[in-house]
Amino acid sequence: MKVFRRHSSMGALSGIAIMAILTTAACATPTASAPSQELTAAMDQVVNSGFPGVQAVIDGPGGHRTLTAGVGDLRTGTPFADNAQVRIGSNTKTFVATVILQLVAEGKVELDAPVERYLPGVVQGSGNDGNRITVRQLLQHTSGVPDYLGHGRADGGMETTGNQLDPTSDTTRHQQFAPADLVRMAMTMPPNFEPGAKSVYTNTNYILLGMLIERVTGQPPAVEITRRIIEPLDLRATYFPADGDTGIRDPHPSGYHEIDGKRIDFTDLNTSWAGTAGAMISTGSDLNRLFIALLSGRLLPAAQFAQMQRTVPFDRGPGEGYGLGLIHRPVPCGKEVWGHGGSIPGFEVRTGVAADGTAVVVSTNQLPDSQAAFDAVEKVFDIAICGG
Repeated sequence: MKVFRRHSSMGALSGIAIMAILTTAACATPTASAPSQELTAAMDQVVNSGFPGVQAVIDGPGGHRTLTAGVGDLRTGTPFADNAQVRIGSNTKTFVATVILQLVAEGKVELDAPVERYLPGVVQGSGNDGNRITVRQLLQHTSGVPDYLGHGRADGGMETTGNQLDPTSDTTRHQQFAPADLVRMAMTMPPNFEPGAKSVYTNTNYILLGMLIERVTGQPPAVEITRRIIEPLDLRATYFPADGDTGIRDPHPSGYHEIDGKRIDFTDLNTSWAGTAGAMISTGSDLNRLFIALLSGRLLPAAQFAQMQRTVPFDRGPGEGYGLGLIHRPVPCGKEVWGHGGSIPGFEVRTGVAADGTAVVVSTNQLPDSQAAFDAVEKVFDIAICGG
């Protein structure tokens, strides 16, 4: 989808220091502090910039807070519920990367092995070659494989080339896709660049990683994500939609999408086209729990977590670094922040955890349609993560 860029920079702390601070913060249960006027004003500005509603869920040393502005449903005027379930888009990639790195720790996958070893004959065609692409390169978007999805325009529509999908079209919105279908579309197009030459965010990488999980474990990726992450962390409102499941479990806001200036209710959506690149559903509280657990060392051994934090420049966020399914985010106050983020028709979800243990999820029920709208959401996240 359309990606607007942020512009800022920050220094770095060691992963060991972050884990120590987060472990301490995760064990504390302080009384929540009141939101600042700056934060509430920033959330109001998000609504004023054109979003139906926005929710910020904050956990950490300041306690637990859930703040909302605007509405979750334009028809009824109902606000976001405190435990609202939303489509989390590419935050799904962090779940997938964590499972892959667990398999690395178990000796079942090698990061620098060619993809061909695990998915023989799958990454082939139009110059694409799985013998020259490694698992690490899929995780870090340095593989060069083409994207099966088109790119969003500012008006809410999509730019597509070749056999790329437009997820905002009525056909794609209601169609069921298998991961192999999506990869075959990508393989009809030439590589974007030589493997390892640079990093370009590409959803095909994570569809392939989902296929790899199934090939190695013998189980669908949704089963492994549930067994390895969702159940151990008790993420009760987090799930991977089943085939044909086009709804969102209650409570949930309605998700909207604008095309050519017309706002459409996009809540009903078959996200099989997103798959392991972005189909999951969760809540702000569950996502905070996930990222706190990941950053505090509960999900990965130290060696694999260190690999996850080795970043390359992120093409969709100047000043940001992309690790293995984890993004290093600059924020104005200079805190060390790691998270991800996700965009899918109907929802925009920003996530991150700071070194002091503050975890923030900001969700809107519509994608930004301008740089100003993107910046308004970014400001809410920055104020919240910086202690506002």
